[in-house]
Amino acid sequence: MRLISFLVYIPLQIAFIPLAIVGVVLVAYRQMIVSKKMGISQTAIEVINGRWTMHVFGLRNDVATADLAAKLPNTSIFGLWLVIFPLWVKYKISGELFLYPRIPHSGAENLSDLLVARTLYFDRIIESAIGTIDQFVLMGAGYDTRAYRGVNPQQMTFFELDQPDVQAHKLEALANANISCDHVHFVSVDFTRDNVFEKLAEAGYDPDKKTLFLWEGVTLYLSEAEVRKTMRSVSSHACKNSILLADIYANRMLNIAKSTVGKQVMDYTNEGLGFGLDLNTSWKDVLLGFVESESLSLGEAIFMGSDSDSGPFMVVVEMRC
Repeated sequence: MRLISFLVYIPLQIAFIPLAIVGVVLVAYRQMIVSKKMGISQTAIEVINGRWTMHVFGLRNDVATADLAAKLPNTSIFGLWLVIFPLWVKYKISGELFLYPRIPHSGAENLSDLLVARTLYFDRIIESAIGTIDQFVLMGAGYDTRAYRGVNPQQMTFFELDQPDVQAHKLEALANANISCDHVHFVSVDFTRDNVFEKLAEAGYDPDKKTLFLWEGVTLYLSEAEVRKTMRSVSSHACKNSILLADIYANRMLNIAKSTVGKQVMDYTNEGLGFGLDLNTSWKDVLLGFVESESLSLGEAIFMGSDSDSGPFMVVVEMRC
């Protein structure tokens, strides 16, 4: 079947090149220009597009993401299909992933694997914690659908924190997609100004209950002072054995993004890159020192791209109170 899949894929991919270009333009227009007009982060769309692709290719069952993405005006499912259709046909024939999306070996990830691998690593740590936590707080939730993926609302209390405009748009899209969100406490915050835990307390957060704080895709857009402030807040306001789960990026990755076409995109969308760590050498010690400097202890740490001579480009890190 592998040979047959290639015999079908190659001419189909060649034929789809013009359509794929149209798809890329359509998705980029919706993601960047429409998102900017709406005042919504374009990076949030990039994440849900990646998770929609994972769902379509069977890497991650996520009906909520598929339903939500179909109702968002700042992405294009049609455009995404134009881009991935030949790869999807090959996958359906052979049952094997090829080029994108893929599941790389730990340490062998490259930048094209970032969204897929990061999501799967976060999922793995979250799933190991489910059953031991009472509260789940998604900080900078964006279009994340983890609060709607086969969860039992009686098992834990969910909180989603995000900027008011982003959260209002998500609530509208959830309603249009007929996704029930009555079990989620939505908390509108400005992370650079508001006291997050005061806002959480007003929404019913209990500091005496073990909590998982998911802080995905956020730290690289903040300053070091803002990152440390959040870490200290979690350390001070969460009970023992609560978890702060985050992704932290290498300075070299941020520098590359700032010096390439990524800078033009960020300038257009007003999304600057800020915090990173020097992960070129002794990255485990660097991470450990950083985590412990804010009175947290280091749990699991997954260094993506660590097989590279330059060291990992990011780390998914579990920090414990």
